[in-house]
Order: sequence, then structure tokens, then C-alpha cells
Amino acid sequence: MMITISSKINELVPNFKIGTITYHDIAISESPQMIKGRFQLFTESLRLEEKTAADYPGVAEYRSVFKTLGTDPSRYRPASEALLRRVIGGKDLPSINSGVDVNNFFSIRFAIPIGLYNLDQIKGDVEIRIGRAEDLYEGLNGREMNMEGKLLSADSFGAFGSPIVDSKRTMVDETVRNALHIVYLQPSMDKNEAAELLESMAKMFTQVNGGSAEISII
Repeated sequence: MMITISSKINELVPNFKIGTITYHDIAISESPQMIKGRFQLFTESLRLEEKTAADYPGVAEYRSVFKTLGTDPSRYRPASEALLRRVIGGKDLPSINSGVDVNNFFSIRFAIPIGLYNLDQIKGDVEIRIGRAEDLYEGLNGREMNMEGKLLSADSFGAFGSPIVDSKRTMVDETVRNALHIVYLQPSMDKNEAAELLESMAKMFTQVNGGSAEISII
């Protein structure tokens, strides 16, 4: 499977980059209490800092990326910003499973959009591109999402993910054995920083969910 970024995105955002982590032989389950406790402590510490979501560099950079690509970030927020706003506002995130919970932890910790997908439901190569008129899918929020004009990931079957909301088609549940992380890195981040971030993610994810991990920066 090849993963590429469309030339249009590279033209509009010259430093645009993503990281990917491919996992094999993982075991998704109910999140262990250690993860739930760590997440609870982390969210409580965020609230004590008295920052707003806009104070995080990752949020500011991705709002700028959305604007450059033609999406109003006040109407369609990057998922990481939406999570931060919820947590800072005093609302807890529900525990879904050990894969999704760790993914949400990463997205809030690094303040960047991060998608986790069922690798076995991805067909053919993947392209990160701007959505077209035919790009529709049922989102994890239960709504039909019209992805025209929005940043998304697509395979040979069509769009399946976005830094706004992902699709049900490639969602991660307890039956998943192989998965793909797509990490929307800050454009300002250099490749050494990006590699360290991805390595820390892969280490923690496999500590919790087992399996092997392979990292790439595109």
C-alpha cells in the first residue's frame, strides 16, 4: 500500500506532511485502568493550566492549514481542537476501547489531528487530498458527511477519513488486528521532531495493544 499527498495540497501548503504508523497483530480491548487513569490525570492537568484550545500551536497551525485549503475552521473544526475544547470545558471523553482511547490521548497531548483506521478495510493505495463532490461517507458521529472541499484520506473505494471526522467504514473496534495511524503533523515541525513523535506514539500504542509498528513520514 502506497500513501501519497496530492500535488494540490503540496502547492498550497509547501511544508505539509503526515506521519503514518502501520500496526500488525494488535489486540484491541477495553482500555486498562492504567490508561483510563493516565488520561484522567492528563485532562485534569490541562484544565489547571487555564489555556484555551487556541493557545496550542498545533491547533493554530491546523486552523491555518484548513483556511489555506478552503475550509472554515470555525465551522469544521480539526478533531484535535474539538477534543481539546471538550476537555478544557470540563467534559470527560467516554472510553471506547484501548485503540481509540490511546488515539484520543495522542491527539490531545500533541494538539494535532490523528486518525486511527482498520487497515484491513482500506482498499488499495491511499491519497491525502481535497474532497470532491462524490466524497460522502457515514461519519463516526452518525451523520452523513459531505467531504467536498475538505482535507481527507481516500482509498480505491473512496474517502474514509479526515482530520475533521472519520468514517464508520474503517473504524477501529475490538475485532481489529491490523491498523493504520495517519498523523497530521504540524507543517512547522522538522523531520527529526516528527520521527521522535511517531516513535513515542508507536511505543505507547504497542505497549497497550501489542503487535508490531512501522513508521513513515510523507
